[in-house]
Amino acid sequence: MNDSQFDEFVGITRRLRKECPWDSIQTHETIRHSLIEEAYEVVESIDNGNLQELKNELGDILLHVAFHANIAEEEGAFTLSDVIEGIQSKLIRRHPHIFAGKEVGGADEVKANWEKLKLLEGRRSVIDGVPRELPGLLRAHRLTEKASKVGFDWKRKEDAWQKVEEEIRELRELPDAGAESEREEEFGDLLFALVNYARFIGVNPEIAIRKSIDKFISRFHFIEERLRSAGREMQESTLEEMDALWEEAKDGEKGGR
Repeated sequence: MNDSQFDEFVGITRRLRKECPWDSIQTHETIRHSLIEEAYEVVESIDNGNLQELKNELGDILLHVAFHANIAEEEGAFTLSDVIEGIQSKLIRRHPHIFAGKEVGGADEVKANWEKLKLLEGRRSVIDGVPRELPGLLRAHRLTEKASKVGFDWKRKEDAWQKVEEEIRELRELPDAGAESEREEEFGDLLFALVNYARFIGVNPEIAIRKSIDKFISRFHFIEERLRSAGREMQESTLEEMDALWEEAKDGEKGGR
């Protein structure tokens, strides 16, 4: 991409902002949900291995970057040039092993140095910077990952699993008539412990749960289709019948692999 191509793109976004009745009335707040949606569409295209779709979705993200910068420029807050200058400076500052001749022992040391540099930039805590808007599992994963960089972590995966078992016991020992808030708290503690354990076995819990959700949907659809082909609905079937079809769907997945 050359400068003229980028300038032409920015010019198009500015013209839309001025001349389009819809674009001209948008604010940071009214399009924030669309930015989140576009980010998830990028992730979905990656999960699907669809590079053509990834190209398109990255274009949508770039549009949002330019559009938010245009709105900010109108408000006198900052410009797109400021955005680019800011990220350039940050990349150089946080990669001293590239731009300042600092030696590092590998990727883990690079990540550790990255967190230290964030603190030098003014953050009060090593766990700052994890957005509240992230999905819960992903947010928990990032928080425990950041904490581990300063040694706040279990030494062995066995220790992390022991914490999972402790949380399971606490949840099971709650009385059935106990307060809903207490059940919610203990269940949350169990999920958090499982997320922490996931790091020790090299699993991203958000990706894992998304795959399990997709698997559930696929198997559930299989049951519905098989029953419909037999002229029946799920409500007319027994749990045993549906469970047998579930196992058939699982066997089909194994055969496909």
